[in-house]
Amino acid sequence: MSQVWLYTIGSVLLVSATSLVGVFTLSLKPERLKKMVLYLVSFAVGALFGDVFIHLLPEAYENLGYGMMTSLNVVLGILIFFLLEKVIRWRHCHIVPDEDHMHPVVAMNLVGDAVHNFIDGMIIGVSYAVSIPIGITTTLAVFLHEIPQEIGDFGVLLHGGMSAKKALFYNFISALFALLGASVALFFGAHVENFAVALLPITAGGFIYIAGSDLIPELHHEVRARTSMMHFLMIVLGVTVMALLALMEAH
Repeated sequence: MSQVWLYTIGSVLLVSATSLVGVFTLSLKPERLKKMVLYLVSFAVGALFGDVFIHLLPEAYENLGYGMMTSLNVVLGILIFFLLEKVIRWRHCHIVPDEDHMHPVVAMNLVGDAVHNFIDGMIIGVSYAVSIPIGITTTLAVFLHEIPQEIGDFGVLLHGGMSAKKALFYNFISALFALLGASVALFFGAHVENFAVALLPITAGGFIYIAGSDLIPELHHEVRARTSMMHFLMIVLGVTVMALLALMEAH
């Protein structure tokens, strides 16, 4: 069990470190940053779908059976993440933000991100509780979708009136809520029978929602043929990485 905790905490800290990625974007021109982020988003879409359909769902169906309840739990995951996104969205105010009057979206972004990171931590903890290989692939999927999200969060905090140093600090504090989520998942996993396995289809539904509802729509803003093809290839690459990891596990 100590090995599961060690892998989980290490993985969560790695994912939390993505909250500091914003510092590397300060010197980039907006157009270049936007293009880079969309490529990362494309890769994350492939990694999330790959983790769902190559790792999480096969493991869930193997342990829980191919009955209707397993599939309904996937739908439950989608609904939970839909409600979560609805709850954390906030109406923007119309006062120009500065250091003295920060945009309300700053507070809501930090609260929403903390909740999101808590759930990411639970997802990672649950995955490691099932098996180390499942934990590693899920961590990779979470890591890849966190990078573009954290760049976006950093931009929101700057736009809301925070200085770069404050934005990095508070974004990192928000990211550390993943440690709490992971601890909760591992605690319940140790005391509630089949807790981790039962959450696998819900996790899969959450990943489907993130990739399909949050990330893919961002890619549709770009309609140029060459760039769209690159996005498609990055999605395929993300799926391929997850497939290769599954083949490595099998051997």
